[in-house]
Amino acid sequence: MTTFLLVPGAFHPAMIWHRIVTLLEAKGHRAIALDLPGTGENQLAADGEITLASWADFVAERVSDTGENVVLVGHSRGGHVIGEAAERVPDALAGLIYVTAVISPPGMTMLESIGREPDSGFAVTGDGRMDLLPGDVATAMFYHRCPPEDIRDALEHLFREPWTPASTPAGVTWERWGRVPRAFIECTDDQALDMACQKRMQARAPCDPVMTIETDHSPFFSTPEALADAMIRCAELFTGPRAAV
Repeated sequence: MTTFLLVPGAFHPAMIWHRIVTLLEAKGHRAIALDLPGTGENQLAADGEITLASWADFVAERVSDTGENVVLVGHSRGGHVIGEAAERVPDALAGLIYVTAVISPPGMTMLESIGREPDSGFAVTGDGRMDLLPGDVATAMFYHRCPPEDIRDALEHLFREPWTPASTPAGVTWERWGRVPRAFIECTDDQALDMACQKRMQARAPCDPVMTIETDHSPFFSTPEALADAMIRCAELFTGPRAAV
C-alpha cells in the first residue's frame, strides 16, 4: 500500500482531488488531499503568515505523521511546494510525482521556473493575493476538456492565491530534494503549462518515469482514471525491483 499525499495547484482547494482519492482507495492505497494553510478549508493561517516555507513545513509535517511509503503528488503550483517539503524530509519519501507541475530547481522562483515575468498576467492587490481569473478565462486555461459540472464546481471553489510563495526562490538542494525519486505526468493539451514548458522543467530536473496523458491542465476532472493509473504506476516504479537496483 502506498500513501499518496495530494497537493493542489494555485487557486484550487483539496476538493479537486476527490475522484482521485476514491480511485486510489479502491485500488487499496491511502490518499489524503491537503488544503495548504490559508487555503480551502484550512484557514488557520493569516495572510501575513503564508510563505513558501510555512507551506513546506505543513506538508513535511503531514509526511512525518503519515508513516512509511509516502508519495507526494503536486499539481501545477503544488510542484513548487512538494519540492520544498521534500528538502525537509527526503528520507521519509518514496518519491515525488509532478502532475503537469512546477519543478523549481535550487534558487529559482515558481515564475522563473515556468518562464514568466513577475508582472505577466498576475494582478496582486494590497492584501498580497492574486485576483481570480474571469470564469471564461479560467475555463479556457484550466478546464477546456472537463465535464461541465466539474467546471461549475471548480469555479465556485476557486480562491485568491497568496503571492509570496510563487515569488519566493526555491530553497531546495540537489543533495536532499535532488535525491528523492521524481516522476512527471505530462498533459499534452495543457493551456496553462504547455508541453514546451513541461519539457523545459524536466530538462533542468530530469524525472523517471515520465508518463503522458492526452488531456488538459486538470486531469483529475478530465481523465481521472488515467491519472490515478499513472500515479499508481509511478509509485510502483519508485518502490519496486527497479528502485532497488
